[in-house]
Amino acid sequence: MKKTISVLALLLFLSAASASPITGKAERTLEAKTISLKEVAAFSYCCIPHKGPFTEIENIIRKLTHNIQEQKVTPAGMMIGIYYNSPEVVKPEDLEWEIGFPVAARVSVQKPLEKKQWEHTLVVSAVHTGPYEQTGQTILKMMEWMQDNKLVQSGPVLERYLTMPGPDTRPEDLRSQLWIPCRKK
Repeated sequence: MKKTISVLALLLFLSAASASPITGKAERTLEAKTISLKEVAAFSYCCIPHKGPFTEIENIIRKLTHNIQEQKVTPAGMMIGIYYNSPEVVKPEDLEWEIGFPVAARVSVQKPLEKKQWEHTLVVSAVHTGPYEQTGQTILKMMEWMQDNKLVQSGPVLERYLTMPGPDTRPEDLRSQLWIPCRKK
């Protein structure tokens, strides 16, 4: 566990000082448990796509870190995770997700990194505070809010890790911003 935190802390530290291209004009600071609809800017990102259980995240972060350093790619924002399906719906071995960083549009990468574009500019947004294992509870509240506001999901869930964890970081102090792309019904 300590090794995971140190790798994640290094990655978050590298990206913390950078301006984030994933913030749009309509974005504002969110308080925990506040859900809102916002427009965000499209952005480029590099990632390592993966199919398998979330227990493999530590290995994918290591692989991402190694390849970003080896290829001299400079992150342009905080680490992100993009989740295409849910353990509530598919078996752990069928989960599809990717871990990466926003990057400048001109950046080019080589395998195993892939460069992609986040095109979803209308999102429901919330900040999850607490253990990452409980993020699903916040996502469920966001989905209920979407239903109440006549919105439907139109893309994968994005999670941007806001806390730079260290060895003494308590799980209840972790913060991540969640986006669910949406459109009106």
